[in-house]
Amino acid sequence: MEANVFRFRDARSAPDPVLEAGPVAFGSQPVPLVLDNGSFQARAGWACPGPDPGPEPRLQFRAVCARGRGGARGGPGPQVGNALGSLEPLRWMLRSPFDRNVPVNLELQELLLDYSFQHLGVSSQGCVDHPIVLTEAVCNPLYSRQMMSELLFECYRIPKVAYGIDSLFSFYHNVPKNALSSGLIISSGYQCTHILPVLEGRLDAKNCKRINLGGSQAAGYLQRLLQLKYPGHLAAITLSRMEEILQEHSYIAEDYGAELQKWQCPDYYENNVHKMQLPFSSKLLGSTLTAEEKQERRQQQLRRLQELNARRREEKLQLDQERLERLLYVQELLEEGQMDQFHKALIELNMDSPEELQSYIQKLTLAVEQAKQKILQAEANLEVDVVDSKPETPDLEPLEPTMEDVENISDFEPLFSEETPEVEKPQVTTVQPVFNLAAYHQLSVGTERIRAPEIIFQPSLIGEEQAGIAETLHFVLDRYPKAIQDTLVQNVFLTGGNVMYPGMKARVEKELLEMRPFRSSFQVQLASNPVLDAWYGARDWALDHLEDSGAWVTRKDYEEKGGEYLKEHCASNTYVPIRLPKQASRASETQTSGRGSGASGSGAGDQA
Repeated sequence: MEANVFRFRDARSAPDPVLEAGPVAFGSQPVPLVLDNGSFQARAGWACPGPDPGPEPRLQFRAVCARGRGGARGGPGPQVGNALGSLEPLRWMLRSPFDRNVPVNLELQELLLDYSFQHLGVSSQGCVDHPIVLTEAVCNPLYSRQMMSELLFECYRIPKVAYGIDSLFSFYHNVPKNALSSGLIISSGYQCTHILPVLEGRLDAKNCKRINLGGSQAAGYLQRLLQLKYPGHLAAITLSRMEEILQEHSYIAEDYGAELQKWQCPDYYENNVHKMQLPFSSKLLGSTLTAEEKQERRQQQLRRLQELNARRREEKLQLDQERLERLLYVQELLEEGQMDQFHKALIELNMDSPEELQSYIQKLTLAVEQAKQKILQAEANLEVDVVDSKPETPDLEPLEPTMEDVENISDFEPLFSEETPEVEKPQVTTVQPVFNLAAYHQLSVGTERIRAPEIIFQPSLIGEEQAGIAETLHFVLDRYPKAIQDTLVQNVFLTGGNVMYPGMKARVEKELLEMRPFRSSFQVQLASNPVLDAWYGARDWALDHLEDSGAWVTRKDYEEKGGEYLKEHCASNTYVPIRLPKQASRASETQTSGRGSGASGSGAGDQA
């Protein structure tokens, strides 16, 4: 393997096993279920109390579904997550319950929850007797939360639920406990990026900002770049492979312009370009086949044609025999004197007279006999060598010279005697091809390594009229007094799967250095595990607040205050109740209409 040449892993997910029944209860409280409901990947597991809360989430699967074609006819039903295996063959069938990062499709969300509960071993009959901690989007629309609460309480009959933001749970997991921390969270996921200010342990929702760019847009941009660069490999440049390049071969440039200047140097390019090897076959069909292989292939084609013709003859013979039996049965009705039934049968056969019936019987009998003879002849021909039947298939004959052509050429042999060694067949076969197949099937990923992830800092690269992370960060900080700004920048926290690029922390530090006053200080911290810390933080929060009734939405709260109701806590959204416009009461409307009708009636009486 050459230097800087990498092969695609093309990882195929294995179906998740159905785990044994999990922990049912701990003391007087059932063990909570923690669900990180992400738009890219869903994670589910138990929040087990004790010194060792357990391993990482039991389930991790892609938050997509695909419905089988034969689900309504007894075939395979909907497939979810890791049960799909490779996503690329099913890309056109994939469905997600999310619009950006907000769940909007209740039916598909129910499939994801069913998959999670089934594989976690939740064995409750008709209900899930466990509290649930569920992540939701920043400033989640009330309709989405109402839909989710309705699904959990009405369909699964859970006792209580707590909603929280994934990035705040990650922040909760990485900050010291029992401390009302303030900070600025930069959370970049699969569909969007958020800038979240946290003041004394609570989210300041009024100053949150969202950028509609994330890992999905970066993968799509990288796919377009490489497809334009390699139009001969359009089908091989898939989204799954682009996500693999982003995760393993891309990085964030600390200075994007200066980094592009470096890539213009040929030596730098050769040392840093990553060549992605696409799968290919080293055997070219039709060019490396020997004469024996070609002959064998022709024989196989001829056998398949003969078998196909024989099968068609047998099917036609069977149909003719069935119709002949039907006609003979009608003729027997005539001979037995059952005239009523005979005339009805003639009408069904669309015939007018017994003579016409007899004519059809004779023709069908002759056709059946001829078909039987053809079948017997075809079976006899199958025993003969296929080579003997080549004249019957001239279109399959090779373009080789006949003996007469060879004799004519031999007359001119003295004229070309000096060139005959160069055109001898053994020498032609020993010539090595100049064309390198492996190099043709390589994708040279150079500046694309930094151009694709750069879109979260410069959305204009893909034509988006949005502000990047640096501009949005500066805008959020400007909304606070100087003292609060100094407090926020002392704890800039990076989390989410789209911040795992090498150089991300250094780039944010450089941007802060440019926008902050001279000699001011700031601290940038990267989550210990940007992908799983949201689930770990939700698990920690569930264990710390298991007995806190002021953080959980119970079934009684759902029935009294509606599905959009939310109890606020350190990792939750801010609850904004629905305020409907005041409407005039029906009594006042009736009185107004009565007065109006009375006045019009008196006016009419005066006129009379």
